[in-house]
Amino acid sequence: MLRKSIFFLSSLAILNSAQAQKGEKDWKNLFNGKDLTGWKAVAGTAKYEVVNGEIVGTSVAKSPNTFLITEETYGDFILELELKVEDLTSNSGVMVRGQFDPAAREGKGLVFGYQIECDPLERAWTGGIYDEARRGWLYPLDLNPAAKTAFKMGQYNKYRIEMIGGEIKTWVNDQEVAYVVDDMDKTGFIGLQVHSVKDEHAGRKTYFRNVRIKTTNLDPKPFKNPIYVVNTRDNELTAHEKSNGWKLLFDGKTSEGWRSGKSESFPEFGWSTTNGELAIAATRGDDKRPGDIVTIEKYAAFDFSFDFKFAEGANSGVKYFVTLSEGNTGSASGLEYQVLDDEKHPDAKNGIAGNRTLSSLYDLITSSKTARHTKGAGEWNKGRIVAYPDNRVEHYLNGVKVLEYVRGSKEYLDLVANSKYKEIKNFGQASEGFILLQDHSDDVRYKNIKIRKLK
Repeated sequence: MLRKSIFFLSSLAILNSAQAQKGEKDWKNLFNGKDLTGWKAVAGTAKYEVVNGEIVGTSVAKSPNTFLITEETYGDFILELELKVEDLTSNSGVMVRGQFDPAAREGKGLVFGYQIECDPLERAWTGGIYDEARRGWLYPLDLNPAAKTAFKMGQYNKYRIEMIGGEIKTWVNDQEVAYVVDDMDKTGFIGLQVHSVKDEHAGRKTYFRNVRIKTTNLDPKPFKNPIYVVNTRDNELTAHEKSNGWKLLFDGKTSEGWRSGKSESFPEFGWSTTNGELAIAATRGDDKRPGDIVTIEKYAAFDFSFDFKFAEGANSGVKYFVTLSEGNTGSASGLEYQVLDDEKHPDAKNGIAGNRTLSSLYDLITSSKTARHTKGAGEWNKGRIVAYPDNRVEHYLNGVKVLEYVRGSKEYLDLVANSKYKEIKNFGQASEGFILLQDHSDDVRYKNIKIRKLK
């Protein structure tokens, strides 16, 4: 028996070793350690050279972002490399399925597309996914704050990037970082960035080494943690999301899961479910209004996401912890994620210090959003509300956390006492409630509505 066990274990070890060797053969080095064969610099004038087996990029004054890109393009792949920066000003990144327009910027050329970030600043969004020179941030690390500590200044950081179909996943130093589903680019180059700098920061260096790619026998590594997924495909969930308890609250076709805030049925007019959107049509003057809609189910602690688009001058809101118990003749009371055209609707200037503007906790807490991460009328924004079991609540806009508070805390109660809700007993403190989409007489559209219960 002992001999058989030893033979079995020896055979298993040999098999595993053979499989590992076969797996290693699938990898191709993109950098030979000697020169820049297979690469070319574009879009800027930063200098790239090989020193001691490393690619060293040196920033120069008055140059835009410069990229060392592969001459070959790639579709599905797993990319691994190591990257090092030594100064806070040395923002960098790795282009994957990158694109280049040589005629842009008066013939100087423009690189655009998916970039995996290197962010040494306090913000710490290294490993996040940025759409260079196009849509901006797809995955800011506010969506995965646990990954903000992965990056190490002055040391080589190991990146793993999976680009398989429309799924983009990233790791930094073996830490799970970002997960995006997007179909904009099917193929493109790999690029190593030296960022533009102020004149006084010229000469700062960025280092790259051990750059390798795998394009066959791809073995995607599943995320072990319930990483938040940014999915730009409409009204669908990934297997990862489903396994972590996410559910769609709008299937893109029907009103299933929703009803009127005034009855048990869905409104017969005003609200529609066409073109993959759950939409409320504008009404004017004495036109009859369909009213708010609410979820069939109540929710206690949850992670709730929704894409929304409002018409010019529109006002609306997403309310949560709605009890429908106050007997309101108008919209039901509840904590409200404000949906508003700040530029054109007068309510943006009402309230206190902007606490009625887009993504604010309406009439209570002002959103800290910035123009860079905000989209206006006619464009899709991504909203998110996270209500934790311990009464903490967070609002997000386009992946960036814009406010947080604690229901029932002294600070919260003081805010309520100085608001339009001061006469409502225990406002916003229900243990559970409905989620409500408001009819405020304006055209507002929703899609990609999903929720995960938290415990």
